[in-house]
Amino acid sequence: MRSFPALLACVSLLAASQASAETKVFIIANQADGYGVDQCLAKGDKCGAHAALSYCKSRDFAQASSYRRVDLDEITGSVPKAGEDCRRGVCDEYVAITCQR
Repeated sequence: MRSFPALLACVSLLAASQASAETKVFIIANQADGYGVDQCLAKGDKCGAHAALSYCKSRDFAQASSYRRVDLDEITGSVPKAGEDCRRGVCDEYVAITCQR
C-alpha cells in the first residue's frame, strides 16, 4: 500500500513532462542551392541533421526529431499540385522538419 502514492507521483510526473513537450512540424520549400543540404533534408540523410537542428533552434525549439521529403498529396491546399505551377519544368519540393521544445 505504501508504493501506491509513489506510483501515483511517478505517473503524475510523467504526464506533466509529456504535456510540457511541444512538437511542431514545419513544411518548407526544398530549395536547391548547390550545396546539397536540400538533398540531405529531402532524403532524410544524416547530413541533414545539422540543417534541421539549426532550423528548429532558429525558431526557439531545442531539437529536431525528424526531417523528410513531403509528397504534395500530404499538403492540403497550401501548394499547387505537381505540374500545376512549375517554373521552367522544375517543380518545387517540400521538406517537413519536426521540432520539439
